[in-house]
Amino acid sequence: MVIKFLILLFGELACSSAVIFIKASHEHPILLAAYRLFVAAIALTPAYISAMRAQPEYRILRGLRQAFLPGALLALHFISWIIGARMTPSANASLIVNLVPVVMPVFLIVMFRESLTRAELVGTIVAMSGTAMLFVTDFNLSRAYFLGDAVCFLSMLFFGFYLILARKNRQNGSIWLYVVPVYAIAGVICFVIALAFVSPIKPYTLGDIAIIAALGLIPTVVGHSILNYSMLHVRSQVVSIMSLTQFIFAGISGYFFFREIPDRMFYVVSLLVCAGSLISFDLFANRAKR
Repeated sequence: MVIKFLILLFGELACSSAVIFIKASHEHPILLAAYRLFVAAIALTPAYISAMRAQPEYRILRGLRQAFLPGALLALHFISWIIGARMTPSANASLIVNLVPVVMPVFLIVMFRESLTRAELVGTIVAMSGTAMLFVTDFNLSRAYFLGDAVCFLSMLFFGFYLILARKNRQNGSIWLYVVPVYAIAGVICFVIALAFVSPIKPYTLGDIAIIAALGLIPTVVGHSILNYSMLHVRSQVVSIMSLTQFIFAGISGYFFFREIPDRMFYVVSLLVCAGSLISFDLFANRAKR
């Protein structure tokens, strides 16, 4: 169980790097989302082909139909996330877009008739208590940040629905048979929408290409794939609570890369997030079943 926890924590660390690459890029946000997804899908194609050969009963068209809804949700999440991440500090963006513990219980009840256990509920309350303080602080200090926070909150709703579908669609037997079509479909949706705003035919610098590649490989191939994997092997609410740790990683990265100095609220919220994560992990460590 500890190994699964460490894998999930590593995935959260990888996902948290997205805000750094997004802020460093000057590419149109929707086109950037499309490129990010295309890189991930292409990079994982060998794994997809290998998994498909290992399961002769797998049908490509069925897999694409299954991946369409989560792919569309992922596309909407990435588009709104990139826009919101450029409108608010890195720590805020990463925290708000990972407020999935707020909506995950609703998804669990509606889709699986599953309620939270006592420890999950306590962990959720502790981890989320700092979030309310952050929202109030931002609204009072900066309306501009509040608008960015609102966009990130909308992105979080798309993210939560996308995550829970990974658990619902786990019958493929291989994570690659699920995530690769999801990334490909999401990339196509983003690319088609981007064509209405910007032309992809233009010169790209090596810096642009490097950022796009890093965004596709680190937070997407590594980060999102681990999140989808964890939804199959870890309690769903534990995964959503652990996603809040991205706030801490992003806040530290924002300081080193963009000199975004965290205020005292960052440390308060970080402590609450860590406490809530540890509480939920203690439950998971002692219960192997969902």
